Amino acid sequence: MEITDAGIDGGTAFDWGRTSEDYARFRDIYPPEFYERIIRLGLCTKGQHVLDLGTGTGVLPRNMARYGARWTGTDISPEQIAQARKLSQGLVNVDYLVSAAEDVDFPDETFDVITACQCFWYFDHPRIMPNLWRMLKPGGSLLVLYMAWLPDDDPIAGASERLILKYSPQWSGAGEWMHPIEIPACYDAHFSRVLHEEWPLDVHFTRESWNGRVKACRGIGASLPPERIADWEAEHRALLEAIAPEKFDIRHYAALAWLRKR
Repeated sequence: MEITDAGIDGGTAFDWGRTSEDYARFRDIYPPEFYERIIRLGLCTKGQHVLDLGTGTGVLPRNMARYGARWTGTDISPEQIAQARKLSQGLVNVDYLVSAAEDVDFPDETFDVITACQCFWYFDHPRIMPNLWRMLKPGGSLLVLYMAWLPDDDPIAGASERLILKYSPQWSGAGEWMHPIEIPACYDAHFSRVLHEEWPLDVHFTRESWNGRVKACRGIGASLPPERIADWEAEHRALLEAIAPEKFDIRHYAALAWLRKR
């Protein structure tokens, strides 16, 4: 499913389905503390029904199923959902469907929690907000989650990011810093803002897994033609051979924003 948005990458088209295999292999990288932070808030736990929007390859449902919630994951990309189903085999409390987030349609007051991880800024917020409010139970929670590398704090991440920009200069994912998740004002009509948190964390990689993680980003695998991806990858592998040990940590930050239905 090709997506074009004038506010993202200067309107460059991207399709997560093109990078689903790499996404499945290399983007399941959230450390245990990321999930434990959610559980400590009493969210996504046993007895709750959770809707995960923009689920991708099902990273959140797959890793949090052990805490006992029932999960439904949705994504606009059929290829992403195919990978999610493959990787979730045997998990009886997780199911998936292909749908744009704005078109998800469940009965009123179906879910205790709705999550959006790494995808919130893609949504048409004035359109989706009333629907999220409708599908949540009274007092239900909307949980927005995010994690990103910090190029100014980590030299390997910074070097990889500069190479992304060499091949994809319109990519708007560069230059991340630790800051709160921005929640559009339209949510204030029906939601209370409960909490936002941001914290630094280190994520472990090998050269192979870091190359795969960066390749699976929007600026490379989801948007460039195959020959340009191959050129980028050859240069990136050579870069890592020159500057990175075989195993290393990359400095990231994580963030969450918790909203409650009024």
